[in-house]
Formats: sequence, C-alpha cells, structure tokens
Amino acid sequence: MSYEYERQGLIVAIIKTLRELNLFIKISWLMICLGLVTSCALDMRDQPRYESFEKSAFFGDHLSGRPRVADTVAHDPLRIDKHLYTGQINGEFAPTFPFTVTLEVLQQGQERFDIFCSPCHGRVGDGQGIVVEYGLKAPPSFHTPDMRDEAPGYYFDIITRGTRVMPSYAARIPPGDRWAIIAYIRALQLSQNADLSTVPAQEIPNLDQTEEITQ
Repeated sequence: MSYEYERQGLIVAIIKTLRELNLFIKISWLMICLGLVTSCALDMRDQPRYESFEKSAFFGDHLSGRPRVADTVAHDPLRIDKHLYTGQINGEFAPTFPFTVTLEVLQQGQERFDIFCSPCHGRVGDGQGIVVEYGLKAPPSFHTPDMRDEAPGYYFDIITRGTRVMPSYAARIPPGDRWAIIAYIRALQLSQNADLSTVPAQEIPNLDQTEEITQ
C-alpha cells in the first residue's frame, strides 16, 4: 500500500512538472515571437540614405547633394529685398522706409505698437509702460535726441534681433508690420517734438482739445 501511494505521488509530481514545463515553453515561444515581430519593424530612419556630402554611386557626377532644378521658384518669398527684410542697405542701417508710408500704414503700426510695444515702452513711447509699475526697469524713451536720430533700419534691427532684456519679435511680427511700427514710432516722435510752425493753421485750434492717450 505504501509503495502504491509513492508511485501515485511520483506520477502526480511528474505530470505537474510537465505542465509547468509546458507553460514555460509556451511563454518562451511567445517572447521569441514578440521579439521577432518587433525586430522586423522598418522605420523611415532605417532606410538607405546618404550622409551629408557622401559620394553617390547612382548619379553620374557622384554627388549625393543635387543642384536646384533650372527655372524653379521658391514656395516661400525669396526675400531678395534686403531693405525690406533686413533693414539694411549696403550693410548699413537703412535711413529710409522700403515702401511709402500711408495713413493705413500708420494705423496698422499703431495697432501693432499698442499690442507688442506699449506694455514696456508706453502708449506714447516714453518708456513708462505698465511693466514699470511692477518693478521692471524702464526702457529708453523714444523721444531723446539720440533715439530720434536713429535710422529706421536701426529700429528694424532691434525688433528683429532684440537687445539686452528685450527679446526678438521676428517670429511674432512680420517684416511689413515691423516697418509699420517704426513709422508709428516716427509719428510719436514728431508728435512730442514738432515745431508749431510745421502745424497747418487750421489744425492749431485742435491742439487745445487734448485727450489722455493712456486712458
């Protein structure tokens, strides 16, 4: 009887071991299959490609970098007008505007100025924007003699590149709007430093009808 119990117990242990081994084998095969599936993935980064300036065996001139197709045009603006897009003429700050300044340009410049510039420079360009009330350093006034003497291209460069604590606005203000802002700055400078003799006679009475521009 004892021998029979031992034999049955051995058989049960063998069956249990085989079941566990079978489960282990199944899991092992599953892991192997998953590994094969994931390793066979083909991404675009794995496709054949040329490194920069690598020699090509396909093209006759052996150059992997191909020249532009003749008579094609750029999808984006070519920006060949250096005056408009860089604010410079022959490497110097442009003393003029790249287009005629009209009333519409000034109105556009005022709108852009009020949005982007007035928080720091103030609505009249005196450097007393709202940020000064919160403890930030006041920027230079546009009405000092030095700032009035700066060329329009100088202002374009500052708006484009930024300076000191002022960031670049190139990504937020298109070139045309930058020039419109500069035109409005010129109007502000003239408004604070104009000679009475330059004011048309019919407009002189209106000078007494002032309005708080900062309201």
